[in-house]
Amino acid sequence: MSVRLLRLTASWFLLAALAACVAPVSLDRLTVLHVNDVHSRLQPVNEFGSACTPQDLEKGACVGGAARLAAIVAALRDEARRRGEALLLLDAGDQFQGSLFYTYHRGAAELAVMNQIGFDAMAIGNHEFDNGPPVLASFISGAGFPVLSANIDARGEPHLAGLIRSHAVLQTLAGRIAVIGLTAEDTPTISSSGPRLVFRRAEEVLPPLISVLESESIGRIVVLSHLGLARDREVARRIKGIDLIVGGHSHSLLSNSLAGAVGPYPIVETAPDGTSVPIVQAGAHGRYLGRIEIVFGPGERVASWSGDTMILAQALPEDPTVAAIVARFAEPLEALRLRAVGRTDIDLEQRGCRAGECAIGNLVADAMLAATVNQGVQAAITNGGGLRAGLRAGTITYGDLLTVLPFQNTIATLALTGADLRSALEHGLSGLEEGRGRFPQVAGLRFAFDPARPTGARILAIEIREADGRFAPLEPARRYRIATNDFLRRGGDGYAIFRERAIEPYDFGPNVEEVMVEHLARHSPVRPTLDGRISRR
Repeated sequence: MSVRLLRLTASWFLLAALAACVAPVSLDRLTVLHVNDVHSRLQPVNEFGSACTPQDLEKGACVGGAARLAAIVAALRDEARRRGEALLLLDAGDQFQGSLFYTYHRGAAELAVMNQIGFDAMAIGNHEFDNGPPVLASFISGAGFPVLSANIDARGEPHLAGLIRSHAVLQTLAGRIAVIGLTAEDTPTISSSGPRLVFRRAEEVLPPLISVLESESIGRIVVLSHLGLARDREVARRIKGIDLIVGGHSHSLLSNSLAGAVGPYPIVETAPDGTSVPIVQAGAHGRYLGRIEIVFGPGERVASWSGDTMILAQALPEDPTVAAIVARFAEPLEALRLRAVGRTDIDLEQRGCRAGECAIGNLVADAMLAATVNQGVQAAITNGGGLRAGLRAGTITYGDLLTVLPFQNTIATLALTGADLRSALEHGLSGLEEGRGRFPQVAGLRFAFDPARPTGARILAIEIREADGRFAPLEPARRYRIATNDFLRRGGDGYAIFRERAIEPYDFGPNVEEVMVEHLARHSPVRPTLDGRISRR
């Protein structure tokens, strides 16, 4: 950890220690602590978002974890209390999916931790629907905090009707604060929300709700958003009355001090009425905590702000109560997690899998193709966003593999015409600028594309490997048999062409992670490289 970061961290604790007496209540200040896209990382993780190894511990690279979050939140709460200032702890969604804690316990572990830490509100993320409405309903029913989404109409879904609140009005030392939740509008195509829920645009639901709140003299409004940074910026520019947007979904690290940040903390947009709207987001995987202090001016509008995202570094203390809760839920996972399934000679990073060829994407796609080639499959396509972590060089455990592939997707096979296959790949490139998870990682085919060309016309050339091993240009009228995962085959990530144009589809093959276990058993140690199957020109 850098000296600068140690000083920053130490100063936060020192402020709490030095504030020895209770200050007068400050009605114009609000501190918001926030996390997003924790993805079931209840224990510390390494730089790849995977479970820490002894080597990571030796290097001081094990960061985050629920117990460390609990300790720093408790210290900052004490500081705010002594200063007589309001503080809220918010989660911008996607607690579910990403580690064995969720795979095994289906949200119960995350719920126990969040209740103990004492979150004030949570937005519903798209991954909260990964196992359907009943699992989310159980989570909401047990939550000691409001679980919010203003743009989900759940009246037609019996498991969730009456459970999802659009907003919560929280009574604080800074007066009444309205927190409004938002969920990714394309959730039906990227998760398993079912046919009975309706997801509306933020621009449709926010203005009337803000008007109602303002008519009730509630003028301090925080939007807790799981829309992604690009959409948050649009919402801030288009809708008046928002004081702060606390975001998630795009895993964006905003910071003025941390390496790898994609923007400053906060990013500031201008609303239609000319007011400034700060937007914050704090990376992903429980590695970070965001902290912004808002000062309200005349008319209850935001006058100034300060703060930054901090990394929950290994040197920070852990809360023993939360550590014990995590240990209790971890107990049945250890034997499964520690089983060695293979080995890699090189680090396999997840970074870049949503924008181009990546080695771990090649490894997974190659395994999918190898498992189905005896069925006449010529090529495999999987989504870069489905690869949720990287792998460090060395032994690969089953737990590592489930961190990379947490969704328990099955192998699906189908036939497509060459023209439809081209259209599917064009769709995969359509979210390139936003880092959408639909980007295609492939095996058995290669393609070149130009990101400067218009969406839908970015591919320059596609070639398919034939039975003799040679590559040949794609033929528009010819049928090709491909393998993918069942999520994409059903139209997930917007691949409607896999759902609507599939010939002889079959969605019930083995789980992708089990195919990977078999592939690693045959080929370890693996050393996948970038071989040019995807080229950017």
